[in-house]
Parts: sequence; C-alpha cells; structure tokens
Amino acid sequence: MNMNQAAIEAIQKVKARLGDELILLAHHYQRPELTALADKLGDSYELAKAARDAKDARFIVFCGVRFMAEAAEVLRRDEQKVFHPEATAGCPLADFADRASVEAAWNRMSEVRGPEAIMPLVYMNSTAELKAFVGKHGGAVCTSSNAGRAFEWAFRERQVVFFLPDEHLGRNTVAGMDIKPEEVVLWDPSSPEGGVEVDRLKKARVILWKGYCHVHTAFTIEDVAWARQKHPDARILVHPECPQPVVQAVDGAGSTSYLVREVAEAAPGTTLIIGTEMHLVERLTAQYSDRQVIPLRRSLCYNMARIDLTNLRATMEALPEGPVVQLDEELKADARLALERMLSI
Repeated sequence: MNMNQAAIEAIQKVKARLGDELILLAHHYQRPELTALADKLGDSYELAKAARDAKDARFIVFCGVRFMAEAAEVLRRDEQKVFHPEATAGCPLADFADRASVEAAWNRMSEVRGPEAIMPLVYMNSTAELKAFVGKHGGAVCTSSNAGRAFEWAFRERQVVFFLPDEHLGRNTVAGMDIKPEEVVLWDPSSPEGGVEVDRLKKARVILWKGYCHVHTAFTIEDVAWARQKHPDARILVHPECPQPVVQAVDGAGSTSYLVREVAEAAPGTTLIIGTEMHLVERLTAQYSDRQVIPLRRSLCYNMARIDLTNLRATMEALPEGPVVQLDEELKADARLALERMLSI
C-alpha cells in the first residue's frame, strides 16, 4: 500500500467512526484526491452555509484557503468547531486589503464625501477582519454570483459604492450597469490618498480597491485569440475575476458554480474552454468525458494546493483536538452582520 492510499484509508476510518458528527468540506479548487473524499463540494459561501446547516455535525474540517475556514467559523453554531488542515494556506487576493489600510482609506473618503454617502461592499474572498469592518459600517458581503444584486442594493441605500478587494470583479460588475467610466476610480493603498485626486473622488460613484487574484489575471486576450483559432466552435467561459478585456472577449463569465453548471448542462459533443483554476477544469474534463473541456491556460492556486492528504490525515486523526479556527467574538459578530445582509439582498 502506498502512502496516499494509506492516508485515504485512515481518513475514511475517521469519517466512519464519527459519522454525522463530522462534515468534510472541499472547495472546487482542491486536489482531486481531496474532493473525492469530501462530504460537500462547493464554492466558499456554499461550503460555509453547508457547515452551519449540517444539524448533527460538531466537527467541520475545511479544505480550502484560510478566509473560507474563517467564514465557516463566523457562521457556525455554538456547539460546532472548525478545523483548517494547513495554516499557511492563505489567499493573496484577501491579503491585498488589511484592516488598517482600509480604515485609513475610509477616513479619507469620509472626509471628502461623508461616511453616510458611502456603502462598503466586500467580496467573499476577504479576511474575517475585513468582513467585520464592512459589517460595522452597514455594508455587506457579496459573491461573484450576486455582485450585481449587491451593487444595486448598495446604490439604493447610499450614493457611492466602495468595493474591495478585487478590482476586476468590481469593474466587470460595473460594466453591466449605468455608470460612466469616469465615475469609477481605483484606490491604490500604496499611493498617497489612494492616488485619487479630490475632484475625481467627489464625482465617483464606485471606488474600487487595487487588488486581484493571480489565478485569474493569468488569462489574457492572447489566450482567448489562440483558443478561438484552435477551436472556432467552442464556447469560452471565464471567471469574472479575470481582467475586463478578457471578460469582454469571451462568450460568458460567471462564478465557479456558474462554470460548473454550464459544463454540466452542455450537450454531449460540446467543446468548452474554461478560464479558471486548473484543478477544477481537470476534474470537469474527467467527469464529462462525452464533451471536450479544455483549460484556457493552466493556472494553479498554489495556496489551495498546500492542503494535501498528509495534513488532512493529521487533522482528522487528531479530532476532536487539532488546528481549530478561532476568531474574536466581537469581530465574528460584525462579520456575521455583513454575511447576513448578503442573504437579505
């Protein structure tokens, strides 16, 4: 028996022993050997909600990056504990916006526009601290699937939307709304006063934070042109974290769940070219052998890949002890406000 098979059998034994007291969650971008073991596979918000709603589960083991495990910790019930197998599995996108920098930006924006005029919106791909900041200031979390609805809600409530930390999801969402390009500004925390002149800040309707996902900014319009040439009959679909020129050049853009659904519902014989994390594309390729699923480019989330059979096995065998996720209670309460507002939008 090789080491991987031994780890799989050990994990399965723990699952059998704990039964419904344990729920093992895996994000779509995880390694295939982990998604095969998961009780629930989904995107970050689907998984956090699934953990909370698993009525008999006391132990939640989350195979995903840190902010995902934090979201499960924010939403969990009192009797539950959340475990994250690898503490170093962070998210560079989430790390683009730390609370101190965001508070400094908020104070400057408030001086110019007034705090009552600005609605903060934060992408799910963010730290619990950032979700807490947004919740405290009346804002909400959004996902890539409901960002448009979140922006519409924000504009009903206030005059200006402050969206962070992914500038590309923000820009792609705004592109479908009645907002002029000059009404959108990019706040760069590394520049004095965000690099935004006062006159532009006074006229802005949308303020985007300078941040991005390296997985999705890897895709280029040259990749799209190559794919069109090689596969002229294919549909090309990408995630809206891709740069706007890429999104505008393809046949469709949407959340991870959207991409999974489009492949699942495609007719046999269809060719689909997908621009997102390679583990998901490879799994879809294997799962739907009667249609051709091709990566637009091979782009890896190396932080997702930090979770493997070895550290998952160690976490499972240590239960009910182990790498539990812990957050300050006040921070959790504020972050929960932002998440619950998303549900009400």
